[in-house]
Amino acid sequence: MAPAMDQRPRSLKPITIHAFAQSGDLSGFQRLLKERPSLLNERNPVMVQTPLHVAAGYNNVEIVKVLLNWTGLEKVELEAKNMYGETPLHMAAKNGCNEAAKLLLSYGAFVEAKANNGMTPLHLAVWHSLRSDDCSTVNTLLEYNADCSAKDDDGSTPLNHLTPGPGGEKLRQILNQYLEEQRKRRALEKCSQTKAKMDELECELSNIVGLSDLKLQLRKWARGMLLDERRRALGLKVGARRPPHMAFLGNPGTGKTMVARILGKLLHMVGILPTDKVTEVQRTDLVGEFVGHTGPKTRRAIKEAEGGILFVDEAYRLIPMQKSDDKDYGLEALEEIMSVMDNGKIVVIFAGYSEPMKRVIYSNEGFCRRVTKFFHFDDFDSKDLANITHVKMNNQVESSLLFGFRLHSACTLDAIAALIERETTVKQRQEMNGGLIDPMLVNARENLDLRLSFDCMDTDELLTITMEDLEVGLGSLSQ
Repeated sequence: MAPAMDQRPRSLKPITIHAFAQSGDLSGFQRLLKERPSLLNERNPVMVQTPLHVAAGYNNVEIVKVLLNWTGLEKVELEAKNMYGETPLHMAAKNGCNEAAKLLLSYGAFVEAKANNGMTPLHLAVWHSLRSDDCSTVNTLLEYNADCSAKDDDGSTPLNHLTPGPGGEKLRQILNQYLEEQRKRRALEKCSQTKAKMDELECELSNIVGLSDLKLQLRKWARGMLLDERRRALGLKVGARRPPHMAFLGNPGTGKTMVARILGKLLHMVGILPTDKVTEVQRTDLVGEFVGHTGPKTRRAIKEAEGGILFVDEAYRLIPMQKSDDKDYGLEALEEIMSVMDNGKIVVIFAGYSEPMKRVIYSNEGFCRRVTKFFHFDDFDSKDLANITHVKMNNQVESSLLFGFRLHSACTLDAIAALIERETTVKQRQEMNGGLIDPMLVNARENLDLRLSFDCMDTDELLTITMEDLEVGLGSLSQ
């Protein structure tokens, strides 16, 4: 009699792509993936892991290679995250899967990826090493410059997770050694960046004529701020510098606005300000005509300038010449500005004629406490103005009317200085200063156009401003 056959139903549970990734069955994995390429980045239930997560977490290197080298329309998600925010590199790190970690890193896996709790792969590799006394994955991550000082959401670095004992001490030595090397490397990088930033500043300063005291102060600030960057890169703790509020005193055309813009770039470059914007305002931008208008108007201007420099031009106009003028609201605007100068969100520069600016300086007890730097912009002499002429002609932007034009070789500094000395008065130079140069050059170009023939084919002649043109340009200005 034939034996009775087992009639119980059998569970025919299909083998998933994740099961192949876990078991390391390379042929089964390749066959299933070829049949269903859409499974390349398939998430499994509960853990929301891709096949790459699973293969990396079980150190199934051949399957990891298949996934990383997949040539289908869809590409493997190297930085895919599971329910804990962990990438495949996290999975390799926390399970000590060193070969998988090496492979992922060689394909560009982000060594500083953070899980939901802020932990990097190095945090997790340290945990595994403490349990297994195997530091190989830690060393691999460090070879790819994993940050030993990275903090998780609790503010803990990989070093903070170490526990007393032989295993912990061994890891501590490894991490401390790499931490010191990283500090030195960052300091060297900062050194290179610092030199580049100083070169950039020097390039900007080269466009400022005169003002040697102010340029010296800008260099001092820049050096101090940039050296602080290097100190912090070496792990040293230094106090944060406060933004310097300033007063620029001098006649119009002496370069106050231009210097403010350079200062904005400097303070942004060294991290004192988040932007390099300079918001230029005058009395009309701050002061209202009726009771209750000035405060909101000034606050809007301050809000617009936040993160950069608020440049208050002709600031003395905020203070009435006669104290009995009780209908003037300029003092209210000044008090609004003074109220935000201690919050570190803005740098204020007050600019204007030297003598009238005394009204502003003495109008508020806290002015000299907050405004700590006073710079005097002297009037330009004829040689300075000639130098400015050359600087402007050598730095024309494409949108400028004078872009593409140049000065004739006869237009030397001495020749232009002599021309300005002869064709302008001392009073005119003092009142206009650098403001002389732009209209002079525009008028000179107009004269060049007037004297050239339409038949002229000489490209040099078409673009060259001569001493004759400059002389006519100055003459037109005087008239």
